[in-house]
Amino acid sequence: MMIYFGELLVMTLLGSVASLFLKRASGEAGIIAMLKNINLYVGGFLYLLSAVINIWVLKWLDYSVVLPLTSLTYIWTMVLAYLILKEKITKKKIAGVILILIGAVCVSMWEA
Repeated sequence: MMIYFGELLVMTLLGSVASLFLKRASGEAGIIAMLKNINLYVGGFLYLLSAVINIWVLKWLDYSVVLPLTSLTYIWTMVLAYLILKEKITKKKIAGVILILIGAVCVSMWEA
């Protein structure tokens, strides 16, 4: 059972990294330039891989547990935004992520 939770962690990390690549692809001026940007395809592939892992995890874990725990993506996203994009992490962002995670844990515990 724990291996599936590990796969869920990997899935959320992949989704967050995919978003980072798509963010980089969005910096292009115009749709043609964006379509030529490798970041678009790397991000799309990572999202696809994340979706496949999601389907696999859903085979073994309850939907009512998996879906709330995908909110772990918010943690990865905040860390990547800070480390790679040099975005500031404010107290409000931290509080928001903490509240989301508390809610996800509560839903997962009550449904498990």
